[in-house]
Amino acid sequence: MGQKTNPIGNRLGIIRGWESNWYGGNDYGDKLAEDDKIRKYVHARLSKASVSRVIIERTLKLVTVTITTARPGIIIGKGGQEVDKLKEELKKITNKEVQLNVFEIKRPELDAFLVASSVARQIESRISYKRAIKMAIAATMRMNAEGIKIQISGRLNGAEMARSEHFKEGRIPLSTFRADIDYALVEAHTTYGRLGIKVWIMKGEVYGKRELSPLVGLSKKQGGKAASASNSKPRRRK
Repeated sequence: MGQKTNPIGNRLGIIRGWESNWYGGNDYGDKLAEDDKIRKYVHARLSKASVSRVIIERTLKLVTVTITTARPGIIIGKGGQEVDKLKEELKKITNKEVQLNVFEIKRPELDAFLVASSVARQIESRISYKRAIKMAIAATMRMNAEGIKIQISGRLNGAEMARSEHFKEGRIPLSTFRADIDYALVEAHTTYGRLGIKVWIMKGEVYGKRELSPLVGLSKKQGGKAASASNSKPRRRK
């Protein structure tokens, strides 16, 4: 039932790494709840910064928070003032030293979460959902994606009965584990209720061994600047 599975969870440990990286021990639940609190806080605090992923790594005395965003200037601020404020706020949440990394997403059209968020914002601004979705699909395919699928569910156009519609271009091989598929679910809040927007983006196929650490090869996957890179880079078929 590959079509029913979250494509990200289905590829963890194969071509996709985890977004929380630490050893739990007896306080596993506390750390997991704290990670969720950090992510919710960052997304709420930086709602206008087009934040896609928040990757958290922990050692005994240090919490490393890596934010991938399409608008790093908003997070960093003038002279780094905003990023210093955010670091201090995260210190209060974790009660530990915090290292904050910011990575720029050069091509947000290939990021499923940013595409879904863009469609949701347009729908909330009363733009036709069909127009918003078709524009998103065209923009993604212009960036050489191999395929994109968007599903929207809810009371479309204020209809009394909820329904789902699918829009697809290219290929989305959900059962191929080497297929680099990004996936996201975002909700749009309208006067008629909530609409669920799901986005799948097929970027290519990964051959060879991929480094699963979230910070290694990030620029190759996201089109941004990374602090380090793997010596053996996997090939991706175009």
